[in-house]
Amino acid sequence: MASPITPATGLGSGLAIGDIVTALVNSDKLAKQTQITTQTKLVTSKLSGVGTLQSAMDAFQSLMKPDTGTSKLQFAGYAAKSSDETKLKVTSDNTAVPGNYTVNVTEIATSSSVATAAFDGGAASAIPSGNLSITQNGISKSYVIPEGSTLASVVKQINADTATTNISANIITDDNGSRLVLGSTATGAGSDITTSSDITGFTIAANTALATGSKTSAGYIGTQAASAQLTINGLPVTSKSNTIDKALGGMSMTLLTAGTSTVNISTNTDGLKASLQSFIDAYNTVVKAISTVSKATVSQTPDAKTGSTVTPAALTGDSMPRSILSAMRNELVTTGAAGDLSVLSQLGISTSQSDGTLSLDNVKFTAAMDKGLAGNVQQLFSGTDTKNGLLARMGAAIAPYTQTGGIFDTRTSSLNNQKNDLSDQQTALNLRVTTLTATLTAKYNAMDLLVGQLKASASSVTSFFDSLNASKSG
Repeated sequence: MASPITPATGLGSGLAIGDIVTALVNSDKLAKQTQITTQTKLVTSKLSGVGTLQSAMDAFQSLMKPDTGTSKLQFAGYAAKSSDETKLKVTSDNTAVPGNYTVNVTEIATSSSVATAAFDGGAASAIPSGNLSITQNGISKSYVIPEGSTLASVVKQINADTATTNISANIITDDNGSRLVLGSTATGAGSDITTSSDITGFTIAANTALATGSKTSAGYIGTQAASAQLTINGLPVTSKSNTIDKALGGMSMTLLTAGTSTVNISTNTDGLKASLQSFIDAYNTVVKAISTVSKATVSQTPDAKTGSTVTPAALTGDSMPRSILSAMRNELVTTGAAGDLSVLSQLGISTSQSDGTLSLDNVKFTAAMDKGLAGNVQQLFSGTDTKNGLLARMGAAIAPYTQTGGIFDTRTSSLNNQKNDLSDQQTALNLRVTTLTATLTAKYNAMDLLVGQLKASASSVTSFFDSLNASKSG
């Protein structure tokens, strides 16, 4: 809305009406405007402070959740490495034993692949109605093939159950026609697929090879399903799967192809240090954020407006940052699951007395590794159950703040309500200023008009007497 104030001086009174009205209006709104401005700045600052804290703590909490899939906090005490990862991939856990192992894979585990007799019409080949039963590892799945079925519709029926049967179907067209081909994710000797059916060409008998030159032949393609064959340091191992978890204590192997590989298991010093440093960095980010939003700044030069040498931070004097820090520090010194490693100080992690941040002493960490504590680090952080590990306890300590509907959400909602209320107050004050300006301007303009009229009347009277005196003198 345009200001109703006319900045020119009054025509009748000669007064600066616009300046007078502005001064009166500013005097009237000063106290309320100062209050709104101050409170808005304070609320905005607090919202920023809470946001800074929440961002740092959300990052810290997400790092501690095992379901995030992060690789930074695995705390694996031992690392396994294969000399040829194109043949063999390996991982280890905290029960592994350092050493070197020779793994010779002579055969990898394979799955079953079988085909029915050939049909002339491709995917659209008409299939008579009937029953089909598919069996693998002694488990059967039956299908009713309805009237009007085609090879493609049978494939669709079978694949609808792949998630539970581990058997999938496809169509392969060879020189004899189109065949229904069944495959499986299950591997190992004895996992061959067989079928029985009253539909001609759909029966696949056990241990029967497909005669590729015959249109009516049905059976396994190539070779039957086989188990993996390997030796570990010369000891023979047979496995139905290409993933082997228990043949070598604390190590999992994934067989990719035949061949010999050397596996080395050693203390995961670098990996453990990286995991510990990631935890320390995330913790320190929270501590520094708390300091940023709560610690007042002291200056040698007084503030030009207030004269104060102390500038409060966004949440100076607020108990929430101190409560968060106290909750986190308490978990750092609380012992977890019983074991050789129970507190962070045993790994060389200490708390700074000056700012509360954590740091890792490399010498002490190396000494802890030399003592054989590598395998215990994961237990310290992850615990022996879902509650007694440091990560779980730390997560539980800060959950009241970070969880949906928690302290951060409640505080943010309250501050936003205050901010909205201040905005409403500002709108109301602006309306009052506009109304008061218009009212005062109208009053002063009316006064100016009256003064102008009085001046005109006085001028007329003066002119009359001047004329009268002039006539008498003549």
